[in-house]
Amino acid sequence: MHYTSLYPALPPVKDVNVHDFVFSSPALQEPEDKVLLIDPLAGKKWSKNEFRERVYDCATAFLTPEADGGLGFAPEGEMVAIMSTNCLEYVTLVHSLFRVAIPFALLPAASTAFELEHLFRTSEATRLFVQPNLLPQALNVAQSVGLSEDRIYILEGHVEGRRNLASAIDAVRKRNVPRVPSRPVARDTLAYLVFSSGTSGLPKAVMISHRNVVISMVQAAVAAEFEGANPTLETIPPVSLGFLPIYHTYGLHYVCIRPVWMVIPTLIIPKWNADVVLDLIPKYRVSILSLTPPAILQLVNHPRIRKTDLSSLVLTGSGAAHLPPKLGQAFKKLLKNAQNVGEGYGMSEVTISATRTAPLQFGGPKPGSAGLLLPGMEAKIVKDDGTLAGPNEPGELWLLGDNVAMGYWRNEQATKATFIDGWVHTGDRFRVDPDQHFFFVERTKDILKVSGAQVSPTEIENVLLAHPEKLIIDVTVAGVSGGRTSDEKVPRAWVVLSDAGKQRGEKEVVQALHSWIQKNLSKYKWLRGGIEVVDEIPKNPTGKVLRRVLQDRYEKEHAASKAKL
Repeated sequence: MHYTSLYPALPPVKDVNVHDFVFSSPALQEPEDKVLLIDPLAGKKWSKNEFRERVYDCATAFLTPEADGGLGFAPEGEMVAIMSTNCLEYVTLVHSLFRVAIPFALLPAASTAFELEHLFRTSEATRLFVQPNLLPQALNVAQSVGLSEDRIYILEGHVEGRRNLASAIDAVRKRNVPRVPSRPVARDTLAYLVFSSGTSGLPKAVMISHRNVVISMVQAAVAAEFEGANPTLETIPPVSLGFLPIYHTYGLHYVCIRPVWMVIPTLIIPKWNADVVLDLIPKYRVSILSLTPPAILQLVNHPRIRKTDLSSLVLTGSGAAHLPPKLGQAFKKLLKNAQNVGEGYGMSEVTISATRTAPLQFGGPKPGSAGLLLPGMEAKIVKDDGTLAGPNEPGELWLLGDNVAMGYWRNEQATKATFIDGWVHTGDRFRVDPDQHFFFVERTKDILKVSGAQVSPTEIENVLLAHPEKLIIDVTVAGVSGGRTSDEKVPRAWVVLSDAGKQRGEKEVVQALHSWIQKNLSKYKWLRGGIEVVDEIPKNPTGKVLRRVLQDRYEKEHAASKAKL
């Protein structure tokens, strides 16, 4: 079947700069001194007015010549990379770049030198804002890709002899530089790049336009208006807690963009820490909390969870990976005032979301469901033979809408393979019940989700093959059981030894490969599923690796060993 959203249709949406859309929000009529952004660890707060003035002056600093105290960005041709954990200045930087319509590339803060070089080359970054403790690594990689040192700035904090965002803002303020206006955009004006592995291969830069971002907010507004206000929020003021990394699509929108648009006071912490989160919820009366399945699992099993006052939590949701129904139900039981633990389906290729938890008006929420299509969205469930699936028949989910990304940056081949006639082929299998509620079945693509982050088997394979001692001649990586939740898969490698590897012996090779991976890849990409030496990698007649053969064999052996225990 071909599905269209049950929600009211989207109104006509003009092509407008994200900055203009956000800063013209009715919510911005709130008092000037209303607190908007809070750094609870540093004890710093910015009001709505302080933040807005900071964005105006930061945007001005970008386009002001260096001779006049600015940073001298060119109006066209720049790509600003950002590499940092969450901080208040991250939010400033993003909204200031929106204002001047200069695109930015979101680089994961924990990227290794190996990963970082790929991200730099792919994004073609011309500038970089970086956290002080990440500067040494960034400098080494920048040199190898030809990014000049004087184009590298500190985002928040201080490093001797290097400009930071705050100093650029202060410089234009002291000189009373006239503020630059927001720049108009076209339908295809690039807003930012966010890295995704898509359905296969190395991480690719997803192109998100200003229109994509605006449409995603209009979708949320239309759905929220239809569903009606949450009565509990009338007695418990909205306060959000943002630990989701801003360099991830989920965090960018729910920590950085939407709280400003809706003027929701938001606590921003560098990264997830269950103890810190449990301290902050009662202290600041946090009422809105966006989570991931691994974070929910930690909270449910935390020794302090039943001693912590969670009565302020009204809106909670889970994203970045599938939430097992039993885990969602266990968390809901801990919440006194939350109606449900919201869940939807999203990916970078649809800007942020494609579905949201079904409201009562549409018979929701249903346990285990990813909800209903957002306003303005269409979907197909396509079976393996290319025909459309019927109710409750599984198949690959295809999506269509104005929130679908423009494609992959400078990667025409990958774009043509994933974005076909306007439809994004998600690589995920779903079924849809007769009420048009969507249910996740499994991931057909080889990309894994570990702790909510994407892991590319191809990237791990390339790193293993790049070992300087050439210990293996063939390898495949796939997901196996062993994650934090029952349905989370972790990467496991099957390798074929080279002559040099055979001389070293299997045990030593496995140890050497683990050390190599841990040196070159982020922790969530480590081979937690292990490394197995095999005589050959099974392949079909065309040479395609039969990962499923290896995965099934492992799961049977794993299940047998658990049964013996």
